Amino acid sequence: MSRTNIVCINCPKGCRMTVETENNHIKNISGYSCPIGEKYARDEFENPVRILPTTVRVINGVLPLVSVKTEKPIAKELLLDAMREIAKIEVEAPVYLGQVVKENLLDTGVDLIATRTISSQRG
Repeated sequence: MSRTNIVCINCPKGCRMTVETENNHIKNISGYSCPIGEKYARDEFENPVRILPTTVRVINGVLPLVSVKTEKPIAKELLLDAMREIAKIEVEAPVYLGQVVKENLLDTGVDLIATRTISSQRG
């Protein structure tokens, strides 16, 4: 049997949980203090996902970069590939808060959206 330690991030308590597995199947989860923690540990072991915050280059903007994030979490294993894809993106100013910068990032069905507005240098 193997053990994986996971710290829950769903509330300030930060429960330190242990997931015991055998043949990649969860046998026991301990250390959680609520059902949300147990679900987090299960999800984190079976299919870890993350929201990806980063930046994209802006052409002719008052700032050279705009902050962006995935609208929903994507598989943790895709983060590096997503960053490589995002590094190729350039958007023309103006860029608006909530604007879709890249649709369907890596065929995940998740869009990359701007998290702030960047005005054009031209006014």
